[in-house]
Amino acid sequence: MKNELKMKNLLLPTLFAISTLAFSQTNPKIYDIIDAISAERIKADVTKLAGFGTRHTLSDTISQSRGIGAARRWIKTGFEKTSADCNSCLEVFYQKNLIRKGDNNRITKDVEVVNVLAIKRGTKYPNRYILMSGDIDSRVSDPNNFTSDSPGANDNASGMAGTMEAARVLSKYDFENSIIFVGLSGEEQGLYGGKGLAAHAKDEGWEIIGILNNDMIGNIKGVDGIISNTDFRIFSEPVPPTESEEERNARRFYGGEVDGISRQLARYIHKTTQTYMPEMNPMMIYRLDRFGRGGHHRPFNDAGFAGIRIMEAHENYTQQHQDIRTEGGIEYGDKLEHVNFDYAKKLTAVNAINLASIAWAPPAPKTVKIGGIVEPSSKLQWSKVDGAAGYKIYWRDTTSPTWDHSRYVGDVTEFTLDGVVIDNFFFGVAAVGENGFESIVVFPNGIIR
Repeated sequence: MKNELKMKNLLLPTLFAISTLAFSQTNPKIYDIIDAISAERIKADVTKLAGFGTRHTLSDTISQSRGIGAARRWIKTGFEKTSADCNSCLEVFYQKNLIRKGDNNRITKDVEVVNVLAIKRGTKYPNRYILMSGDIDSRVSDPNNFTSDSPGANDNASGMAGTMEAARVLSKYDFENSIIFVGLSGEEQGLYGGKGLAAHAKDEGWEIIGILNNDMIGNIKGVDGIISNTDFRIFSEPVPPTESEEERNARRFYGGEVDGISRQLARYIHKTTQTYMPEMNPMMIYRLDRFGRGGHHRPFNDAGFAGIRIMEAHENYTQQHQDIRTEGGIEYGDKLEHVNFDYAKKLTAVNAINLASIAWAPPAPKTVKIGGIVEPSSKLQWSKVDGAAGYKIYWRDTTSPTWDHSRYVGDVTEFTLDGVVIDNFFFGVAAVGENGFESIVVFPNGIIR
């Protein structure tokens, strides 16, 4: 008995620390990451990328100063410098795919689509990856014009520069999960870079937690007349296109029409941003992408991975996919002067804190089961997660876009929420690490029989 009491007293401080972290709303390291993001460095990178003249996928690859070849070599050198500054902590390499002439009407000659990757390897889960991407390529009005000047300052030097800046800041930390910072090519010609990398991930057996695709994060003056340096959009599809017929049928009876893996990733970003950057207004857009348009998260979605798009809320279409010209008193073209670097800094910080939070968190439960039919309570069971100190149950009104209620239930694998009627809410479960960081919420994927 005496030994039992002694052991209990030794465990109490540890248990208290875990409990405190699990309920903690903030972690000081996240604020340090926000403060470390530099608008000046982002401006320097956007300026350099815009200075390559054109970064069209089919443009010059030989020149040292113009074309996509020069741009991707410069990006790779930038990642390598970041790696050198952190004692070679990044694995930097090209990932390539040859696309043949005529694959679509925007591929007018054979072209090698080259992505640039920098991997910060996780210490505990090296084969689990959370990705941040920007696009290398640019274009003018004619998508097949690969010679005219196309600075692409906002679309998408801003997203590429943000990715490079996030790599600089996060390279100073160690994470349990791996982070990939990537420049994707071929976006304007048919999302080829994303398709190639998603296929590579499948071939290599990578466990992709999700991709944060950044496409235009530097404009605050919208063609709609609105100016805002705090609004931004998170696009996410409702459910994966790879779901089975059985899963589709189950949704008719159990719900989940807006609770796919990409939507949960979007909710995670929304919550983290509102917690640590309350001055920002993350707008959850229930759509794969803008109407009739596409981005580089889509190929990952097509492959069954979670993926979202982060971008400005108020676009100016006179500055997108435009020949540089003045017409009717309007200056057209995606030029450097239109980029707001303080805003790009904010959206880069949004990415960085979410990458860090996910990379510091344990894996999510693989299975979550739910029950409570014709009962005055809701029951949840989930698979145990290696490295989790405990678990948190989330629930929300069926019409709410975000998880509004939660309860930390400790290191158990089942729990009953008394008085919470299953018919009135949607539910999910997240794993919580000893450091207080949480996995992405998992919507129930099974029924308690």
